[in-house]
Amino acid sequence: MTHYLARGLLVFAAFGLSGCMAFSPDAGMTTVSDLASRTINKDVAFVRSAEGAAVVEARVRQLLARTLGADAAVQIALLNNKGLQATYNELALAETELVEQSLPPNPVFSISRITGNGASEIERQVVGDILALATLPFRSEIARDRFRQAQLRAALATLRLAADVRRAYVRTVAGNEMVALLTDAKATAESTAQLAVKLGETGSLNKLDQAREQVFYAETTADLATARQSATSAREKLARLMGLWDDGLDFRLPNQLPPLPRRPQSLPGIEADAVAHRVDLQIARLELTALAKSLNLTEATRFVTLLDLAGISRRTQDPEGPPFRERGFDVQFQIPIFDGGEVRVRQAAETYNLAFNRLTERAVNVRSEARDAYRVYRSSYDIASHYQREIIPLRKIITEEMQLRFSSMQVDIFALLTEARQRLASLRGAIDAKQKFFLAQSDLQTAVNGGGAPASGGENSTTIAAAAPADGDH
Repeated sequence: MTHYLARGLLVFAAFGLSGCMAFSPDAGMTTVSDLASRTINKDVAFVRSAEGAAVVEARVRQLLARTLGADAAVQIALLNNKGLQATYNELALAETELVEQSLPPNPVFSISRITGNGASEIERQVVGDILALATLPFRSEIARDRFRQAQLRAALATLRLAADVRRAYVRTVAGNEMVALLTDAKATAESTAQLAVKLGETGSLNKLDQAREQVFYAETTADLATARQSATSAREKLARLMGLWDDGLDFRLPNQLPPLPRRPQSLPGIEADAVAHRVDLQIARLELTALAKSLNLTEATRFVTLLDLAGISRRTQDPEGPPFRERGFDVQFQIPIFDGGEVRVRQAAETYNLAFNRLTERAVNVRSEARDAYRVYRSSYDIASHYQREIIPLRKIITEEMQLRFSSMQVDIFALLTEARQRLASLRGAIDAKQKFFLAQSDLQTAVNGGGAPASGGENSTTIAAAAPADGDH
């Protein structure tokens, strides 16, 4: 009897093994790679060997050999950022959990020997978890949904890093452009302040006008120091995101941001695009699907949470007679007297409702974020374009006219310098407006595809809470 039970357990386990998952050659990176290629047109790499590290290092060196554009900076970060590599390690760990959940439980073999007064008894048992075997296909399906979520989370981290790098790049280049502008302004202000001192010594300039020129020089010096500090910090952040250190820190950047596009993007269906493509929404949908399956499994097993079958073989040696052998089986199951599974079912149902409401809230927020991001993008483009088309050309005309009048001695040098201050303010405004546009462009891409700031704990708390009822079914 025990022999047949043991054989039955092995056959049942072998049947379960036929549907088991195996480790993929790339640890589930195909989804991440495809999404990154389709969404931001970039390559990703999960470095798991010395050969892979050498290939990545050579690619990074090749990109660093040229002046970095925003796309090149993003590509370096996706290949070289160790925090992103750690996220891919978490994905590989999630795959191990998937494979583990798809395996049937190992049978337990036990042997005991009892002796006394010349008699001895040897008992052997093979115990199998029948409930775990019966629910294996359902638990395996839930585990696949969880792994799909882990893949999308890795993809989301990839998009988030790309967005952070792009913003840091824009701030760094704009900061350098501002530093160059203020450096020239400081040199002019210094010459003006020295001239004002000399004219004051001769009595040609009163103290009020002297103070005005000197405070302009002092304020420009302070603004330049602040701009340098901001530009240096922005460059350091960019270097951190790209994972660069030592020799890699001398990367070159352009002197100014690229020109504005000739026309802004027209996205009439941006809300629908965001709802269809946002990775965080895809994660939430998978979470809801997994919780629905977990709820069904909990309801199906609410009364039976323990069902073990054991095959028993016992050999008894009695000194007063010949040895004899006994065979049988043992079944263990839990009697639902005090807990009929209502608590677990209620937990699973409320967890599902929680995830449903979180998904609905997220979908509403995504639509709003997409609308707002596009409005900011369009207004930022209009403002930056207004500076380029109207304000800067007019300031150039004013400067040229003032120089002509100064050459013909119609205005003095201080009128010319006053106009130079106003032109400086316009140039600073133009740099700031262009920076805001490119930041808004990055935010628009993030609003459509995902990769913004992490959600306020709703998604993670839902996942953690869902684990309790699911594990209880195992």
